[in-house]
Amino acid sequence: MISNQILQDTVTGIKSITRVELCVMDTEGKILATTMRGMEEYEDEVVKFSESAADSQVIRGFQFFKVYDENELEYVILAKGDAEDVYMIGKMATFQIQNLLVAYKERFDKDNFIKNLLLDNLLLVDIYNRAKKLHIAANARRVVFLVDTAQEKDNASMECIRSLLGSKTGDFITAVDEKSIIVVKELASEEGYQEMEKTAKQILNVLPAEKQEVSHIAYGTIVEEIKEVSRSYKEARMAMDVGRIFFEEKNIIAYSSLGIGRLIYQLPMSLCNMFIKEVFGEKIPDILDDEEAMSTINKFFENNLNISETARQLYVHRNTLVYRLERIEKAIGLDIRTFDDAMTFRIAVMVIAHMRDQM
Repeated sequence: MISNQILQDTVTGIKSITRVELCVMDTEGKILATTMRGMEEYEDEVVKFSESAADSQVIRGFQFFKVYDENELEYVILAKGDAEDVYMIGKMATFQIQNLLVAYKERFDKDNFIKNLLLDNLLLVDIYNRAKKLHIAANARRVVFLVDTAQEKDNASMECIRSLLGSKTGDFITAVDEKSIIVVKELASEEGYQEMEKTAKQILNVLPAEKQEVSHIAYGTIVEEIKEVSRSYKEARMAMDVGRIFFEEKNIIAYSSLGIGRLIYQLPMSLCNMFIKEVFGEKIPDILDDEEAMSTINKFFENNLNISETARQLYVHRNTLVYRLERIEKAIGLDIRTFDDAMTFRIAVMVIAHMRDQM
């Protein structure tokens, strides 16, 4: 169904060109769009005309026209005047709205197909049959982007993304829930993950300014056939969840770059609890919630356990950093200045984050 705003824009545009007043009503005489006032009094005439066999008719100074959607009467158009040129303009308006119905119906059907494809709601044979019917390439290379704007029913962000990618016939922008926007992007043969990262940045930059800092974008792996699109979507969904837990500082996360985070995310809680008890005993050290201590540890890891470079970046004396690391060692029972203990601690922190997310 075409929105009333689209109908209004259409009749207003035709009137501005032809100077003929137009009105669009439903089959019960309710006004949907109009360029003039006082059309309520034609309700009965519209109802009677809808029930008649005629496709066009002159009634009380207006020319009436019927608009069908697959042989089902959808709208009645009224054009003011009974002259031949008014008839021609009325037929033109009918033709225009008829084409809009076809276009919007096709868009709705494609959107519905993509949603069911993403959610694995289609049989394999149905995927290819419907794709062919809707003129969607079955063997094109595609990847799925998932955009989380931290706001439900974010129509503004969706329109921004449509303005960026909507003109490309092979791309689809949709949503399967109220919390995220999904982009199914068709790729050229030479496009790879470097281009995917650029596209993710473009999507992020096109969002409203206040959304750019809080929004997150995840994307799956590139697939070669339409039946595999749901896999790329599931990967993007996992990347979003894993990124939220382990890489909160990143706005863009790729499934192919999740690393050990993907493994930890799939661990059962029983194994997580067993591992944490092996590392820390019965009680998780309080220092893991100490922002200053964790900031020091993360900076130390970023610099590959290099004490001098870490001290320089933290603007502290080398001996001060050594003292801090010794204090951390006493608190956690691990000397993170050594590779093995540093790796154990890094994994333990990620496992704890995963456990807290499941609580």
